[in-house]
Amino acid sequence: MVAFITTAGLGLLVCILGIVNMTGNLSSLHRYHRHRVTEENRRPFGRLVGLGTLIIGVALIAFGALFFVFEQTQQDALVAIGTVELIVGIVVGMAISFYAMIKYNKGIF
Repeated sequence: MVAFITTAGLGLLVCILGIVNMTGNLSSLHRYHRHRVTEENRRPFGRLVGLGTLIIGVALIAFGALFFVFEQTQQDALVAIGTVELIVGIVVGMAISFYAMIKYNKGIF
Protein backbone atom coordinates (compact mmCIF):
# COMPACT_ATOMS: atom_id res chain seq x y z
CA MET A 1 0.00 0.00 0.00
CA VAL A 2 2.87 2.37 0.79
CA ALA A 3 4.40 1.78 -2.65
CA PHE A 4 1.09 2.62 -4.31
CA ILE A 5 0.63 5.83 -2.34
CA THR A 6 4.21 6.94 -2.96
CA THR A 7 4.20 6.16 -6.67
CA ALA A 8 0.73 7.56 -7.27
CA GLY A 9 1.54 10.68 -5.24
CA LEU A 10 4.72 11.29 -7.24
CA GLY A 11 2.79 10.69 -10.46
CA LEU A 12 0.11 13.17 -9.39
CA LEU A 13 2.76 15.79 -8.62
CA VAL A 14 4.41 15.25 -12.01
CA CYS A 15 0.99 15.50 -13.72
CA ILE A 16 0.31 18.80 -11.99
CA LEU A 17 3.69 20.14 -13.14
CA GLY A 18 2.86 19.02 -16.69
CA ILE A 19 -0.49 20.79 -16.63
CA VAL A 20 1.13 23.96 -15.28
CA ASN A 21 3.68 23.85 -18.11
CA MET A 22 0.94 23.27 -20.67
CA THR A 23 -0.73 26.54 -19.66
CA GLY A 24 2.44 28.44 -20.62
CA ASN A 25 3.83 28.83 -17.10
CA LEU A 26 7.44 27.69 -17.47
CA SER A 27 8.51 28.51 -13.92
CA SER A 28 9.23 24.85 -13.11
CA LEU A 29 11.77 24.59 -15.95
CA HIS A 30 15.44 25.44 -15.76
CA ARG A 31 16.28 29.11 -16.24
CA TYR A 32 18.15 28.29 -19.44
CA HIS A 33 14.97 27.00 -21.08
CA ARG A 34 12.83 29.88 -19.84
CA HIS A 35 15.17 32.50 -21.25
CA ARG A 36 16.11 30.83 -24.54
CA VAL A 37 12.56 30.41 -25.81
CA THR A 38 11.02 33.45 -27.50
CA GLU A 39 7.82 34.99 -26.19
CA GLU A 40 5.70 33.80 -29.14
CA ASN A 41 7.04 30.24 -28.70
CA ARG A 42 6.43 30.04 -24.93
CA ARG A 43 2.97 28.53 -25.30
CA PRO A 44 3.84 25.81 -27.89
CA PHE A 45 7.05 25.01 -26.02
CA GLY A 46 5.16 24.75 -22.73
CA ARG A 47 2.51 22.53 -24.30
CA LEU A 48 5.06 20.07 -25.65
CA VAL A 49 7.16 19.95 -22.49
CA GLY A 50 4.00 19.75 -20.40
CA LEU A 51 2.65 16.92 -22.54
CA GLY A 52 5.87 14.97 -22.06
CA THR A 53 5.75 15.59 -18.32
CA LEU A 54 2.08 14.63 -18.18
CA ILE A 55 2.76 11.33 -19.97
CA ILE A 56 5.45 10.50 -17.42
CA GLY A 57 3.09 11.34 -14.56
CA VAL A 58 0.29 9.18 -15.94
CA ALA A 59 2.75 6.32 -16.44
CA LEU A 60 3.77 6.60 -12.78
CA ILE A 61 0.15 6.55 -11.61
CA ALA A 62 -0.65 3.55 -13.81
CA PHE A 63 2.42 1.70 -12.53
CA GLY A 64 1.37 2.40 -8.95
CA ALA A 65 -2.13 1.12 -9.65
CA LEU A 66 -0.84 -2.07 -11.29
CA PHE A 67 1.53 -2.63 -8.38
CA PHE A 68 -1.34 -2.18 -5.93
CA VAL A 69 -3.39 -4.80 -7.80
CA PHE A 70 -0.33 -7.08 -7.81
CA GLU A 71 -0.09 -6.81 -4.02
CA GLN A 72 -3.69 -7.95 -3.76
CA THR A 73 -3.62 -10.77 -6.34
CA GLN A 74 0.06 -11.82 -6.51
CA GLN A 75 -0.09 -11.98 -10.32
CA ASP A 76 3.54 -11.60 -11.44
CA ALA A 77 2.48 -10.56 -14.93
CA LEU A 78 1.13 -7.29 -13.52
CA VAL A 79 4.58 -6.22 -12.35
CA ALA A 80 6.07 -7.02 -15.76
CA ILE A 81 3.30 -5.15 -17.58
CA GLY A 82 3.61 -2.21 -15.21
CA THR A 83 7.37 -2.06 -15.61
CA VAL A 84 7.16 -2.09 -19.41
CA GLU A 85 4.41 0.54 -19.32
CA LEU A 86 6.48 2.75 -17.02
CA ILE A 87 9.60 2.49 -19.17
CA VAL A 88 7.66 3.25 -22.36
CA GLY A 89 5.91 6.19 -20.69
CA ILE A 90 9.18 7.68 -19.46
CA VAL A 91 10.92 7.23 -22.82
CA VAL A 92 8.01 8.74 -24.79
CA GLY A 93 7.60 11.61 -22.33
CA MET A 94 11.29 12.44 -22.38
CA ALA A 95 11.41 12.19 -26.18
CA ILE A 96 8.57 14.72 -26.50
CA SER A 97 10.23 17.07 -24.00
CA PHE A 98 13.63 16.78 -25.69
CA TYR A 99 12.01 17.38 -29.08
CA ALA A 100 10.48 20.61 -27.74
CA MET A 101 13.81 21.71 -26.28
CA ILE A 102 15.65 21.05 -29.51
CA LYS A 103 12.97 22.71 -31.64
CA TYR A 104 12.43 25.86 -29.58
CA ASN A 105 15.77 26.23 -27.74
CA LYS A 106 18.08 24.92 -30.44
CA GLY A 107 19.51 22.41 -27.99
CA ILE A 108 19.03 20.59 -24.73
CA PHE A 109 21.88 22.33 -22.91
